[in-house]
Amino acid sequence: MEVAVNLELKTLNVKQDIVFYNTSNDTLDSIVLNDWNNAFSNKNTPLARLFSDEFYRGFHLANDQERGNTTILNLLDANDMAFEWERTERNPDFIVVKLKQKLLPNQKVELHLSYISKVPSDKFTHYGFDQNGGMNLKNWFLSPARYENHTFIKYNNFNLDDIVNAASAYEIAIKIPNTYSITTDLNSITTDLTNPQSTTYTFSGTNRTDFNLFIEKQNSFKSYENGSIEILSNLKNKKLNDIQKAIVINKVVTFANNFIGTYPHQKITVSQTDYDRNPFYGLNQLPSFISPFSDEFIFEITFLKTYLNNYLKNSLRLDSRKDNWIQDGIQIYAMMKYMDENHMDQKMLGSLSNMRLFKSYNIANLTFNEQYSYYYMLMARKNLDQPLGDPKNTLIKFNEQIASKYRAGLSLSYLDNYLNHDIVPKSVQEFYDLNKKQQVNRFDFEKILTQNSPKKIDWFFKTIIDSRDIIDYKFSNVTRTKDSIQFSIRNRTGNFVPIPVYGIKKNEVVFKKWIEPSSNDSIYHFNRNKADKIVLNYDNEVPEYNLRNNWKSLKSLVITNRPIKFNFAKDLEDPYYNQILYVPTLTYNYYDGLTPGMRFHNKTILDKPFTFDINPAYSINAGTLSGSSAFSLNHYYRNSTLYNVRYSISQNYFHYAPDATYFRLNPMVQLRIREENFRDNRKQLILVRQVIVNREASKYITDNSNPNYSVFNARYMNTKTELVDHFSFMTDVQFSSGFGKLAGEIEYRRLFENNRKLNLRVYAGSFLYNRTDSDYFSFGLDRPTDYMFDYNFLGRSESTGIFSQQYVIAEGGFKSKIEPRYANQWMATLNASYSIWNWIEAYGDIGFMQNKHQTTDFAYDSGIRLNLVPDYFELYFPIYSNNGWEVAQKNYDEKIRFVVTFSPKTLVNLFTRKWF
Repeated sequence: MEVAVNLELKTLNVKQDIVFYNTSNDTLDSIVLNDWNNAFSNKNTPLARLFSDEFYRGFHLANDQERGNTTILNLLDANDMAFEWERTERNPDFIVVKLKQKLLPNQKVELHLSYISKVPSDKFTHYGFDQNGGMNLKNWFLSPARYENHTFIKYNNFNLDDIVNAASAYEIAIKIPNTYSITTDLNSITTDLTNPQSTTYTFSGTNRTDFNLFIEKQNSFKSYENGSIEILSNLKNKKLNDIQKAIVINKVVTFANNFIGTYPHQKITVSQTDYDRNPFYGLNQLPSFISPFSDEFIFEITFLKTYLNNYLKNSLRLDSRKDNWIQDGIQIYAMMKYMDENHMDQKMLGSLSNMRLFKSYNIANLTFNEQYSYYYMLMARKNLDQPLGDPKNTLIKFNEQIASKYRAGLSLSYLDNYLNHDIVPKSVQEFYDLNKKQQVNRFDFEKILTQNSPKKIDWFFKTIIDSRDIIDYKFSNVTRTKDSIQFSIRNRTGNFVPIPVYGIKKNEVVFKKWIEPSSNDSIYHFNRNKADKIVLNYDNEVPEYNLRNNWKSLKSLVITNRPIKFNFAKDLEDPYYNQILYVPTLTYNYYDGLTPGMRFHNKTILDKPFTFDINPAYSINAGTLSGSSAFSLNHYYRNSTLYNVRYSISQNYFHYAPDATYFRLNPMVQLRIREENFRDNRKQLILVRQVIVNREASKYITDNSNPNYSVFNARYMNTKTELVDHFSFMTDVQFSSGFGKLAGEIEYRRLFENNRKLNLRVYAGSFLYNRTDSDYFSFGLDRPTDYMFDYNFLGRSESTGIFSQQYVIAEGGFKSKIEPRYANQWMATLNASYSIWNWIEAYGDIGFMQNKHQTTDFAYDSGIRLNLVPDYFELYFPIYSNNGWEVAQKNYDEKIRFVVTFSPKTLVNLFTRKWF
């Protein structure tokens, strides 16, 4: 390639010659060239749809100058005759070149190309042009795709850094302005300084699938030599000098060479960009001023993770989309081994573990390597884990970035502990050496592991790699004498894999035995060795679903197998205790005022089947006790689209008026349904509940309704949401002694290519029967009466004042208060809004409503909506409605409506939805 860099236009002008050798046994009539830079060309590419699916707004809102594309000027053969080629709208990130003559095995063909690569902004993927005028280039050029199993591998760019190029020899001459420097992991050949305005650098590389180029005004990379390899790094750490960094780098590079094998190229780059794309989660969340780790350790772990990632990616010629678990597994497994060798005593929370304040917390006692298991278990307990053997593009983001990576490493560590004798490290080295000689895949790795293993390990690939089956053992029928132990093992999931049994005396291991259960009837006999308890999987070597049922005390008098332990705020699950967590709370409504309380619950970081949450509180305004509680039981179905059934009962006791309280009892069953494709954002929910309400009489409330009532409610919701498109459907039926209702709601949001947004909502509801004589159970045009106490109204009984202006998007959905405000027969409304500029929108509502013995009413309103954070913080300014020009009427400030959400759980979901 000859490349001229235009840093002002953010373009690369490329002249490229490709000599393609048909090394397969097939006759080819076309060649596929990867063009991943063109994935940034518009808002409808597979990459753009992925950004939308993950709720990333930056790409859709970007201007054309920030996007990238590839403009092909010529594609010629050796005789300067044009090739016919195709790039489809569905697959804009690769092109198919149709050959004029069939290419036989061992023959070659020449392609001569000229094209312009418009480089995208680095804010999308960290690759591209930056705000300092430089470029971090990755996947910017056209390259032949790998040919394998009688076809070219055609992958779309999904920002997974898993392009599958054919292994090639590269020679590139790149011209940049004299005021800029260039860093690459290719080998330097020549530097031409004859032009006073620009410098041309020539680089080469052999047997490579990709390379990195960094163009900067001021070179941020430092060079570190280690034997036959040169390391170029610009990882940020201002508190370490170059000598300290060199010592750490040398230690990591030496470890990788000894543990995996010799790196096949002369140079490697370890950049801050690479780390930012794949950080060490946990470390990257901590601000530097409260970091519990030393500066040297932070640099060491960030360099270790990034170096191993680049080391394996550049040297393993795997299909890293299909066989990603091998690369991830070796990387994390190597990191675990490195920590065992160099930082055996390092804790997950670093120096915080030494503080007396945290001593009682289980999370403070975990070693650094033990955290990997909990990140995986976070997803398994949510029933969101996926098979390690699944392709990378089918994984939800948390699994792709964190959980599946960690479980892959844990799985190799598990196999290593079971086989012992360094079988797995030896197999990794053999696989790495084989990779240097030929194209490899997962079956080569499996074959090497199987041949080296003295035991049968087909269970490892069947259960651990290719399924999402969970492992859960527990003891049963434990008997003991002074010198011996007899027990059987119960398998709660039917997946029989090896597991270790430990004997523990005063927290010291007195024996360890691996057992290989094949049925629940097997009985085991061990010498006791003075053990006072036996524990399955004591060191968490097996990626087991539940550790809380893994131990039995051998003492003669045991009051409870797990004593109660109180902890403040939050903790990781401790398998040896029943944890009760407590935290102060502070809520507010107009009648109770500030309501301080103390919340007691058992919700640790990992989900549990049974949870309780009890929150007694004191209402300062009323001078009485109040509060809430909830008890729930979750049942997960692992292999069904109906993946979760939740049984719960909740209670609330607060004031609904200045002088009156309400008590709500809400037994409920929820059925959650998801698509077979875990990445699909469609979710379905079936909810069945009985809402029982007892209200005190109030002199302020004269609605003539029965103060005590019970409502049966069944609801179905179907939602598919992403950044560009949101669609939801809900139907709801209610039955009580006084009424029966049927209602439905459809909501649609669309973000158009011009960044304008349309919101549409249709609501229709009708009474099946209505024997009530008040509007307490009627449909509300602008505000629901909320007789089931579902919404967080700050002043639910207020008809005037600021609290009466709180708006909830429910039922009629109007913003203006128009008479009649309620319908006791039926109601149908349409709510719409359209963005004018940024978060400023125009809204309009129309509706029809019917009351008994009256004619049908038609209502309409319009105004301006400040959609600051959709569904969380919004303001509505009415302009014109049935009431006339509202802006010209007195007390206009009382007509403004607002949406506000204080729930931390609801707000956190706004930031975590992209992960799950």
